Order: sequence, then C-alpha cells, then structure tokens
Amino acid sequence: MKRYELEHIIRAAGAIAGSSEIYIIGSQSLLALYPDSPEQILVSQEVDMWPADDPAKADLIDGCIGELSPFHETFGYYAHGVGPETAKLPKNWKNRIVTIQNENTKGIKGLCLNPIDLAICKIIAGRKKDIDFVENLIKFGLVSESEIKSIIAEELDDPLRSNALLGINQLETKK
Repeated sequence: MKRYELEHIIRAAGAIAGSSEIYIIGSQSLLALYPDSPEQILVSQEVDMWPADDPAKADLIDGCIGELSPFHETFGYYAHGVGPETAKLPKNWKNRIVTIQNENTKGIKGLCLNPIDLAICKIIAGRKKDIDFVENLIKFGLVSESEIKSIIAEELDDPLRSNALLGINQLETKK
C-alpha cells in the first residue's frame, strides 16, 4: 500500500461514518511516519480502523468499503472496520499517535499508531506473521528492540507484559 491509498481510505471512511477522526491500528499505520516504508513490510491491502467518535460505526465502514466491496474491487485495497478492543496496546499509546491530515484526507484526521506501539501490539499477538513483521521493523530501523523492551516494562501490566515477553523471546530466538 502507498501513502496516498491510505489517505484515500481515511477520506472515504470519514465521509461514510461522518467522523473527523479515524484510528488506524494495523501495519498501514506505518505510512504516517514512514511514507516510503519498505514494500516487504506493507504487503497487506487492508487498513484496520474505527471512527474515534463512535467505534460502532466501524461496521458501517466495513460494509461500505471493506473486503470484497465494490471499493475493494475497484482500488485493490480496503478498510477493515474493527473496534478499540481489537488491539492490545501500551497505556500511553494515544500520547504517541502520528496524525495524517491533509488535502488528500479532506481534513479528516487519520490517527495512526506510532511504530513502537504497533510493534508491541504485534508482539503481544504473538503469531508468526506478527513476529516476522516486528523483526522487519527492527531490521529496517523503524523501531529498536531496546525501545520495545522499555515500553513493555513501563507501560504493560500482566498478563499483557507476560505475553509481550513471550513474543520478545520468539523474536530473539530468530536471531
């Protein structure tokens, strides 16, 4: 996915939901801080999102521009309406949000996860594809392992901390 495609989805989702702010929590959130992210990191064509003012409208977004919708068929990418409970995140993640808001979004704010919070979320999920993703974030210098460990120690309570440490162990075994 490219940055302009993410901006298109933010614009469309905001219009559909009547929302001025949309949270973006999946891998495509990297495009906010790193618009030229390596292609091997951004292979997904879905954008996980929900409207900040009314997360329940995520279903509306999903129905209108989600997978297999005419939007998806036309553009090759789509929105995946999710809720705030979808991602397990550090306590202060909202303080690190990276915002996309420009002419291409028609003023709608895309509130994107900071790469460090994205990495921690993926580590907590602990699936092989998530660990591989974080390994690539580190490899390309988009996050550091020491920063990940620091936020895990400072901002996660058990059992999330325990899950994250298991994910870190998986990451370290791959070295």
